[in-house]
Amino acid sequence: MQERNHYSRAPITEAVIDLRVELPSEATLAEFSNVYTCIEADYPNCENLLMFEGQMMAGASVGATASQTQIGYAYSSADGKQIIQARLNGFTFSRLAPYQNWETFQAEAKRLWSTYQSVVHPKLVNRLALRYVNRLDLPLPLQDLKAYLQTVPEVAPGLSQALSGYFMQLQIPQTDIAASLVLNQAIIPPPTPDVVSILLDLDLFQDTSIPGDEILIWTTLEQLHTRLDEVFENCITDSTSSLWLKFDNSFYAARALPL
Repeated sequence: MQERNHYSRAPITEAVIDLRVELPSEATLAEFSNVYTCIEADYPNCENLLMFEGQMMAGASVGATASQTQIGYAYSSADGKQIIQARLNGFTFSRLAPYQNWETFQAEAKRLWSTYQSVVHPKLVNRLALRYVNRLDLPLPLQDLKAYLQTVPEVAPGLSQALSGYFMQLQIPQTDIAASLVLNQAIIPPPTPDVVSILLDLDLFQDTSIPGDEILIWTTLEQLHTRLDEVFENCITDSTSSLWLKFDNSFYAARALPL
C-alpha cells in the first residue's frame, strides 16, 4: 500500500461524513430537540433543513406548484467550521478548513453520531459516504496541468491547448470494496492572481445495509478513508505534493492563501 503523506496545510476545504438511515416509522422531528440539548454547548447555532418539491402541469394551461417539507436540523459551531445535520433520512458531519487530520475529524463525527443514534434509534444504515473537497492552488506560470495532475482533460492536437475553464466528472467503481467513487475536477476562482485554483472533489460511497453495528460502520468508514487517501495521491504529482510537504512555510505563507 502506498505510504500516506501528512500535509501540515492540507488543501481540504471541506470534509464530509454522511450516513443515510432508515428510522422507525414513529420517529418525528420533535425528537431532534434532544439531540440539540446534548450538543448545544459546542454547536449553538440551529437552522431548519427543508426539502423543496416542485410539480409541472401541462394541458389546456401550463402551471407549476412547489412545496417545502422540513426534514431535520443543521447545528453549527460558534465559528461555523463544523456542522452537523440531523435529518429524518440521515446524519451528516462536515468540517470546513482548516482541516486538522482524520483522527480528530473521525472522533468528533463518532461522538455526534452516537448522540444522534441514542435519540432516534436508526433501524439500519443504508449508505455510507466520505467526501473530501480539495482546492489545489497551483503557482503561475502554469504551462501544463499534467505537471501537477495525473488525470486531466485531453484536448485534440488540432485545437488550442489553452484552457480558461473546464469541468470533468468521472464515476469509477471500486469493486474490491463494494464502493463507488465520483471524481469532480474543475477550474475555480483563485484566492490570489498568482495561482490557478483547481477543484478536486472526491466522493466515495458504499450502498449497504448495516443494522446499527457500530464497529462495522466505523470500520467501513476507515476503509473508505484509506481508499480516498490513495485516490488523492494518485490524482496528483510529486510537484503538487511538494507544495504542502516542502513549501508550506514559504510558498503559502508568503501569499497568505486562505483555505
